[in-house]
Amino acid sequence: MKMKLFQTICRQLRSSKGFSVESAALVAFSTSSYSCGRKKKVNPYEEVDQEKYSNLVQSVLSSRGVAHTPGSVEEDALLCGPVSKHKPPKQGEDRRVPQNWFPIFNPDRNDKPNASDPSVPLKIPLQRNVIPSVTRVLQQTMTKQQVFWLERWKQRMILQLGEDGFKEYNSNIFLQGKRFHEALESILSPQETLKERDENLLKSGYIKSVQHILKDVSGVRALESAVQHETLNYIGLLDCVAEYQGKLCVIDWKTSEKPKPFIQSTFDNPLQVVAYMGAMNHDTNYSFQVQCGLIVVAYKDGSPAHPHFMDAELCSQYWAKWLLRLEEYMEKKKNQNIQKPE
Repeated sequence: MKMKLFQTICRQLRSSKGFSVESAALVAFSTSSYSCGRKKKVNPYEEVDQEKYSNLVQSVLSSRGVAHTPGSVEEDALLCGPVSKHKPPKQGEDRRVPQNWFPIFNPDRNDKPNASDPSVPLKIPLQRNVIPSVTRVLQQTMTKQQVFWLERWKQRMILQLGEDGFKEYNSNIFLQGKRFHEALESILSPQETLKERDENLLKSGYIKSVQHILKDVSGVRALESAVQHETLNYIGLLDCVAEYQGKLCVIDWKTSEKPKPFIQSTFDNPLQVVAYMGAMNHDTNYSFQVQCGLIVVAYKDGSPAHPHFMDAELCSQYWAKWLLRLEEYMEKKKNQNIQKPE
């Protein structure tokens, strides 16, 4: 009834000669009869000085949709892939446990060196045989995503340097790492005199980068020494076993062209360290046990290296992940042997 009355009034107004609707009135006219005659509420955001903050608004709007692709993070994207979007893990993901558990620490071995242990650091040569190395296991069990980013980085480098330039780049990186380890071995070997040391190696940026770390390193027990886990059937060549700030550690020296201030940035290096640690703790060539790890990332420009200390608890967590990778490798090798024709 009220609606019919309202429609009748509107028709009468339209038929009236004195009534006209301006274009501006049409814009402001509301379809709600309840709002007619009421004062429009002022939006507090409209009171902001639009001109003053126009540049800020424009920058925010223009940045929408801009993605930081793996190409902008280069070395980290090489193996780690794109930045995580913190998606919830899928069912069963990251919840696997090793089927064949084996402890990283040896309950029958003392974690402190015996007084009868030799003062000269052990340097057991690596015997090349059919037993897989730690490096091979980690390389062969990379995820498809990691392989993708590795190949993408490789193709990008080839486009920039060419095939021959890329080979030379890899050779230089390998040579730099080799010289860095030789210089560290020279510094940490008590039997070598200063005259026998290559002064050119000692002046490198990498050595300068680790000077503050070396001040906390003492009691070297092993250098460039091989380890073998007879039960789990793998071998490796560790960089160093020494005390760091009073705690005996397996130390892994790494070089990088980009800062790696967090242990997550070191990719599979923690798995490498615990693999060496677990093997050494059960290797009969060693009479002592190690419960801590240390990853040192040195920089060519001489900027202070980043040390990543791993206590016993953290080492145990990474050990479980290493066992999973080792099982995955063994399963792949088993399937490959089955598929081979007789």
